[in-house]
Amino acid sequence: MKISKYKYLAAALCTANVAMAQEATTEAAASDTAKLTKQAKVALAFREVDASDALVGVSTMSYRDVIEKDYLTYPLSDLNAFVPGGASTWGGSYLTLIDGVPRDINNIKPDEIETVSFLKGANAVALYGSHASKGVLLITTKRGEEGDIRIQARANTGWHVDKAYPKYLSSAEYMVLYNEARANDGLDPLYSSADIYHYASGENPYRYPSVDFYSSEYIKKAYNRTDATAEIDGGNERARYYTNISFYNVGSHFKVGEAKKSYTNRFSVRGNVDINITDYISARVDANVTFYNQRGYNGANFWEAASTWRPNRVAPFVPTSFVSPYATDAQKQLAAASNIVDGQFLGGTQTDPSNVIADLYCAGCRKSTSRQFQFETGLDVDLSPLTEGLSFHTQFGMDFINGYTQSYSNSYKTFEPIWSSSNGEDVIVGFKDTATKDKHTGTQNLGESSSNQLYSLDARFNYDRTFDEHSIGGIAVLRGFQHRRTGEYHCESDASVGFNVHYDFAKRYFLDFTGTVAHTAKLAEGHRNAFSPSVTLGWNIAKESFLEGSALNDLMLSVSASDIANDVDIDGYTKYLGSFSETGAWWAWTDQSQQSTVSKLGSNEDLDFVRNREFSIGLRGGLLDNTYTFTVSAYLNKQNGGIISAESKMPEYMRTGYPESSFVYNINYNEDLRKGMEFSLGYNKKIGEVDFSAFVTGSLYTTEATKRDDTQYKDAYQRREGKFIDGVWGYECLGFFKDAADIANSPDQSSFGQTIKPGDLKYKDQNGDGMIDTKDQVELGRYSNPFEYGLGLTAKYSGFTLFVACDGAVGATAIKNNKLYWMSGDDKYSVEARNRWTKENANSATLPRLTTTAAQNNRQTSDFWTYKTNIFDISKVQLTYNLPSTIFEGNKVLSAAQVYVSGSDLISFSKEREYEETNVGFAPQTRFYNLGVKVTF
Repeated sequence: MKISKYKYLAAALCTANVAMAQEATTEAAASDTAKLTKQAKVALAFREVDASDALVGVSTMSYRDVIEKDYLTYPLSDLNAFVPGGASTWGGSYLTLIDGVPRDINNIKPDEIETVSFLKGANAVALYGSHASKGVLLITTKRGEEGDIRIQARANTGWHVDKAYPKYLSSAEYMVLYNEARANDGLDPLYSSADIYHYASGENPYRYPSVDFYSSEYIKKAYNRTDATAEIDGGNERARYYTNISFYNVGSHFKVGEAKKSYTNRFSVRGNVDINITDYISARVDANVTFYNQRGYNGANFWEAASTWRPNRVAPFVPTSFVSPYATDAQKQLAAASNIVDGQFLGGTQTDPSNVIADLYCAGCRKSTSRQFQFETGLDVDLSPLTEGLSFHTQFGMDFINGYTQSYSNSYKTFEPIWSSSNGEDVIVGFKDTATKDKHTGTQNLGESSSNQLYSLDARFNYDRTFDEHSIGGIAVLRGFQHRRTGEYHCESDASVGFNVHYDFAKRYFLDFTGTVAHTAKLAEGHRNAFSPSVTLGWNIAKESFLEGSALNDLMLSVSASDIANDVDIDGYTKYLGSFSETGAWWAWTDQSQQSTVSKLGSNEDLDFVRNREFSIGLRGGLLDNTYTFTVSAYLNKQNGGIISAESKMPEYMRTGYPESSFVYNINYNEDLRKGMEFSLGYNKKIGEVDFSAFVTGSLYTTEATKRDDTQYKDAYQRREGKFIDGVWGYECLGFFKDAADIANSPDQSSFGQTIKPGDLKYKDQNGDGMIDTKDQVELGRYSNPFEYGLGLTAKYSGFTLFVACDGAVGATAIKNNKLYWMSGDDKYSVEARNRWTKENANSATLPRLTTTAAQNNRQTSDFWTYKTNIFDISKVQLTYNLPSTIFEGNKVLSAAQVYVSGSDLISFSKEREYEETNVGFAPQTRFYNLGVKVTF
């Protein structure tokens, strides 16, 4: 399909909705401000229930309400201020469903969303099959409501402001320390004292450069993001419509050459129509078209080079005025050059014939394009004339995504100057040949083509009936999807058939049972189907007679147990199949030589699903007209049947040494235990003239590998069984080697391939075998946070709304292993190198000795490099002002307006804040300051 067709489709969708808006305006029975009062609903699997009837384990957010006080650029921002545990689930990899279709959350904007439900408990996700075994994120987009046409427009503009930059040594200081590194390695100095003096003096930054990649000469400290959105909706009893048209553009850090034209933009049109065909049949059609464009430059990765290129490596630009007028050959070469930038030629050397800063100017440009079309249609049939309470629902969805890259690749001539002194001044008397040429072909290159397709289908019968105080319901559903991606041989598929039965008595006692048969293509015939049961009991204690007249509005207790089949943790589609490979060895049969083939993996057609067995208990309550609200839930999840290669479970004759061959196969073996709790506390109160609310959330989480094949570990401290699943493993560091005697009297550390010298890191010999190797690794901590929390504060007064969101985390262990700390070879040095080990500061050093080698001994994961990621962030502050309604009385165009200012990722409090906020090898982290306005027509 050509791109132009997408344009026509977007235009047609918008035109159709506007035309329907005009028709509905004349037929609407109610004014555009008249809306039915709805009880809060919570979205569950294939149904909705009243919020008071929802069992614990589901969290729902109304995005219509959220974006009125919290402008978001990403749907899951600020979640810890609203949802216990945020979007995280105990195993990650949750299934995201947008209007019932598995989709990427990156292709939806917050202002398109009506609600988001987080289904974390196994009982809540069972009906969605094995792909939902780690949680489900249910997103419903906005739909039209009855009434006259309503138009809302929103515009925002803001600036991303850099938080921090890596700090590196100047050329002169680097050269001094590099000479020290060479001396540590027994090598002669590379830089003379005279050279260091000239670089330190700054007398000629072109002959003696000290390049700062983060200089304002090359990058901006702030760049703009602007977006605009228009929403149109309305309709009547027969048909409702909704359209969202949006655009955003994000700039970049670069301010020079082709790179300064870099941007990312997105244009989308989302629309839907709901039609009541008869009193018993209704239909809906949804479509979304999105156009992504990203422009950048060709050449080396700037941010990666910024972390490695020595400051004295090359002068990116040198003024042509330095070239001696008597150097005729040099003058001719410059005259023939195509890339003289602001009177400067491009610097290079024979070792580095190009430089990454010159790439920003002259290496050409590239533009990545993505076109996404999403469509779904559904039919709802009320079958109550046949059986009261019975209904049928079906939905079909399809997505098409294609992308490609256009580029112009240029090469450019660089010059390595030959400097001399004339009358006390530096002049260029010639150039060394860098073997590069100017080349601008003007040819457009097309590449990186991709094409993805997704098809989904579900069909179900729902039954809901109330007999006096007995409410009985059920769901029977058939669902599945298939997602094919470019470059993947096997498409991602999921299929299941399931049922749910739910019952309550007097909205007091609840029973919910779900059974699902999941299908997978990742296992052999005979093992591709599995049954997943889940049962939940609920008791709304507040409805009991002994609590009548109490302060309790709601007190729901629920208990659930589930056994979910999981194929998400089966990595690949051929785990059960054997595999063979050519060896490179040859054998002869008569006069013919043939290459031999050996087994690499045995077959196991009895390989089965991984099983997630979960037990959870939850309590939700509200007091004093919901002035105080709370939820608390605890869960224990045991995963059985994790897949491993059964090396130690089979006899030795199942594998051979030469030619290397193995008939060992994969088996279900590992067992994991995850347990934790989540909680939230809410407070809503009018204090004088101020409407105030506060919401605190938190989650506690721990893990244990309860069963592992640890036969390869002789010592108990190394065995993974009984340890954290998310453990960080490494060496226990005893400090620095003091001298040659210390090295001689310590265990051998040569397994790291480095000659050990004073100032290198010294590790503990855990098993006492006199050798430091992988057998001496121990558990150093966890990379997941055991405790995370959030805080949301809202205060409203006389048209003003102040919103503050905070979040924090405690307890995780991380490693300082980027190039600010792991310096080696001839890479540049950060300011951390100032406190490296030397004989003079052996007792206060925070880094090992410097070396020109790969420093593998010192770059091992160990507790020398660990730190705690404890942090508290003020992630959002927004002040919103709604203009008084009296201003718009009698106005036939505008009916409401608001303005707001906000800041995101504002302040962090952490012992390691500077390190956490500094990106190395990537674009800098930013704070975002925004100004926005919304008007309603």
